[in-house]
Amino acid sequence: MARYRTTVSSKWDVNTAFCYMSDFSNSATWDPGVTSAKKTSTGEVGLGTKFELIANFNGRQLPLTYEVTAFDPSRRFVLRAETSMVLSIDEVTFTSTAQGTDVSYNADLRTRGWYRLAAPVVAVMFKGVGDKARAGLQRELNV
Repeated sequence: MARYRTTVSSKWDVNTAFCYMSDFSNSATWDPGVTSAKKTSTGEVGLGTKFELIANFNGRQLPLTYEVTAFDPSRRFVLRAETSMVLSIDEVTFTSTAQGTDVSYNADLRTRGWYRLAAPVVAVMFKGVGDKARAGLQRELNV
């Protein structure tokens, strides 16, 4: 399993940071590994909301459907995407600070099927993808 853990400090208040991050269609703005992202559910973002992403992973376009599986406003949300190749679970938590908000992003990527054989290589590549996304988050959450 590949894991990426990071915390980014934002000058935004916790509610603003949560609203921005939980609308996962914004991921195309801060994650250079995401080619496109859109919300496919109607209504406000919440439990069960779905997002369609196209992720660029090692030069391949990987379509992913993420679903919000946990939603605690201004505190935490969890997204899950599953294909025949991967299972991705992303948990994002928010902590109010004197300067704004700490946003902690925890991503787990499990390879499936014969892709499990490539798990060690995927883990190394996932760290590079995560580092680029972290830089984008740092930039966007402090605009």
